[in-house]
Amino acid sequence: MGNRMPDVAERNPRAGRTTIRKLLPAWLEVRKVTVTPKTYVADSALPRLLPNSMAALQIGAVTDRDIARVLVSLSRQGLAESSVRRFRASLSAFFAWAVRERIIGANPVIGTRVPTVGTPPVEMQPFGESELEEFWEAARQRNQRLADILLVAGWTGLRWSELRALRVRDFIEVPMPLLIVERAEPEGVQVKVTKSGRRRRVPVADRVLPIVRELIRGKAGDQLLFVTESGHQLHASALKRTVSWSSLARGRRIHDLRHTAACLWLARGVDLATVQAWMGHASIATTNMYLHHLGTGADQAGLDRLNSRNTGRGNTGGTRSEEDKV
Repeated sequence: MGNRMPDVAERNPRAGRTTIRKLLPAWLEVRKVTVTPKTYVADSALPRLLPNSMAALQIGAVTDRDIARVLVSLSRQGLAESSVRRFRASLSAFFAWAVRERIIGANPVIGTRVPTVGTPPVEMQPFGESELEEFWEAARQRNQRLADILLVAGWTGLRWSELRALRVRDFIEVPMPLLIVERAEPEGVQVKVTKSGRRRRVPVADRVLPIVRELIRGKAGDQLLFVTESGHQLHASALKRTVSWSSLARGRRIHDLRHTAACLWLARGVDLATVQAWMGHASIATTNMYLHHLGTGADQAGLDRLNSRNTGRGNTGGTRSEEDKV
């Protein structure tokens, strides 16, 4: 008993009396030089999202119940579950820092969970093949180069961050035209691995092969493949403004070009496992969402039966029609 180490409160009785609002700036200064820019951006949203009632609390008085109530409140306000998860991660990092600084003895975020509110995901709006061509025709009137790049995105399913990071050497033609995707470069963030963490190969269809060949003409292997006419790296806001994306895309996001590619492949008969590999999905369940969007072969067969003129008025042409005849 005589060798017991004093706890935090005994070492610094006043440590936990500082309010969260006063401590957040000091924590953010530390985060600025210890985490990636992307993580720091997420952390910087913490003071804005944190309710005033909690920000005014003494840090030592915060309990896991307080944290749980804030998470539920953010979810009920309509914040996406992924955003609530990022908020919780930042909040946990803040309290973990306070523990290391011996301001408090334990992290109250540990053990709390982000509530699942069942909000529907953002609806995907892929282009149909003819719609994609119409979009390309309209966009090329504004900027041929950028319109071509968007068409490539619609046929390859590359994420915007992957499109920005591709180099000329990532395009190969033997044994077939392929793009080797192994890096991503989100805007404002350094180059990193792809979202799945794995390297993948994406075929280049004949529709966009001439475009890719033209884009690599005269370039060295380590140069960026997809750039503006002036040779600058792509930026979504500038691209959208130049091609009048908001008026031409009819409410779609650039990410819907990725959905477009998956739907084009499946509609042309590429099997689900191959689409999963080309898209870089970790789970086949993610790829399955495109089948839910497009419908399956059974759905098409059923529709063909409904539209068939060979069935009698009294016969629905259902799957049991032959059995009924017997």
